[in-house]
Amino acid sequence: MAIESVIELPFGRGRIALKTWHAEARGVPIVALHGWMDNAATFDRMAPHMVEHPFVAMDLPGHGLSDPRPAGFRYHNADYFDDVLGVLDALYPQQKVIFLGHSLGAGIQMMLAGLLPERVQALVMIEGLGPLTADPSHYVDMTRLSLASYRDFRPERRPIANEAQAVQARMNGLTGPLSEMASRILCSRSLDRDADGELVWRTDKRLRQNSLMRFSEAQVLACIRAISVPTLLVRAQDGAPFEQAAGQARLAAFANLKQVTVPGRHHLHLDESPAEVAAEVRAFLSHAV
Repeated sequence: MAIESVIELPFGRGRIALKTWHAEARGVPIVALHGWMDNAATFDRMAPHMVEHPFVAMDLPGHGLSDPRPAGFRYHNADYFDDVLGVLDALYPQQKVIFLGHSLGAGIQMMLAGLLPERVQALVMIEGLGPLTADPSHYVDMTRLSLASYRDFRPERRPIANEAQAVQARMNGLTGPLSEMASRILCSRSLDRDADGELVWRTDKRLRQNSLMRFSEAQVLACIRAISVPTLLVRAQDGAPFEQAAGQARLAAFANLKQVTVPGRHHLHLDESPAEVAAEVRAFLSHAV
């Protein structure tokens, strides 16, 4: 059974909600990060198999039960670095951890593994090979789009008719189709009641805004080349393609990378193959740490 807890981040950055499994395990702790618009419940079916390691899953700001960014702020990938470090400093200030992330979470942790190798003992990326990047030659057009999305933003929420409607919407999400079972798991941590008792999404609407700042491909490659720890990439059989030139360049930049392919789609660790993903990760970690 998972343990729920909350950490108050420094500098008034708000609260981060956590789910922890196997708190008494003696292995190197795993700090897990979910994907965009998901939450810590994405690990509900995988984490119970990871019995050798304390397994801590964060809700990133604006997701799940964590606080959103303050009014007037945006969500940039680089800002998540401080959130992860706040959790590491609170829970494991003198101890290396295993980073395990899905999609957006994998990208955040991949960058941090290069930036702060002294905090990481191994890196596991599920269906993620780093953040989206921006071509500097497209800066003007992309920034104009971002500025427009900020000006046009309306924070009001339309009520959801019922939970079934929310589950169906999440099944048809932007990151790919989900089964009803997987959708219900994510919705269990993504829904709330407003002051009038209406059902609404907890997930911050600002997460859908066009980003004002993205890394360059050169910055991403620099971080990958700085990663010295054993790294595992878990790919879904019907998941994200990494065959384009940028993806191949990223794969080639790792010093110590193992790749495995497991049946399923983008959320395979939650949906089709949680036990199989866990088995691959456990086998990798048995030699890596």
